[in-house]
Amino acid sequence: MANMKEQIEILIHLQKIETQAGKINFALAGVSKKIAALDSEINSYENIAEEKKSFIDDLRKKYRASESDYQTNLAFLAKSQDKLTAVKTNKEYQSVLKEIDDIKIKSSAIEEEMLKNLDAIETAEQEITKLKKEFLLIKEKINEEKEIINKEAEQNRIDITVLDEEKNNISKKVSSEVMAKYNMLKEFTKGMAIAPTIDSICQGCNMNIPPQMYNELLRFDSIKHCPHCQRIIYWGKL
Repeated sequence: MANMKEQIEILIHLQKIETQAGKINFALAGVSKKIAALDSEINSYENIAEEKKSFIDDLRKKYRASESDYQTNLAFLAKSQDKLTAVKTNKEYQSVLKEIDDIKIKSSAIEEEMLKNLDAIETAEQEITKLKKEFLLIKEKINEEKEIINKEAEQNRIDITVLDEEKNNISKKVSSEVMAKYNMLKEFTKGMAIAPTIDSICQGCNMNIPPQMYNELLRFDSIKHCPHCQRIIYWGKL
């Protein structure tokens, strides 16, 4: 078993390992969130594209309906024009002419609606073509970002395995009593179980320790605790 000074040095190193591991684990915990955010960005573009397609489909349905109405009106117009040859009175003649005018007005309105739909379809198709180009570029960029994130995550997992192995190896060199104190304090202080003391000030809580205790730290013959935060303390120049 290592002497007390060596054990304190091991605890210092152990805390550094655990701090580093904590940062890596925090990064790993955020990986799925980052990936989900990138996937959400892709989905949003896909949803916009689907909405545009549905909009175009609706316009085409309206155009086909108007086209059908227009053909029906043309048939009505032809029938009305045929009536002119069979009318016998001026009143009937005027009535058929009005009928023809009404059909032409209606046909003109339908044609105008058809043209509007065609313009809207053309505009929407141009927008969706532009959107697809943007989407391909963004998707490529997002996939590259996801690849980087996944590679970093894989490296972080490897680093965690190495750190865990190193932690297990060096922990065996510390007495069970000292290790128990360290683990208890780590839990109590939320991670920082051991802190240096510089110029009689504990760097864990920034409080002064008694002069006698500071002098005793130089001997490294026993575990000392800060009287304020209870952390294990050591001479800062170690």
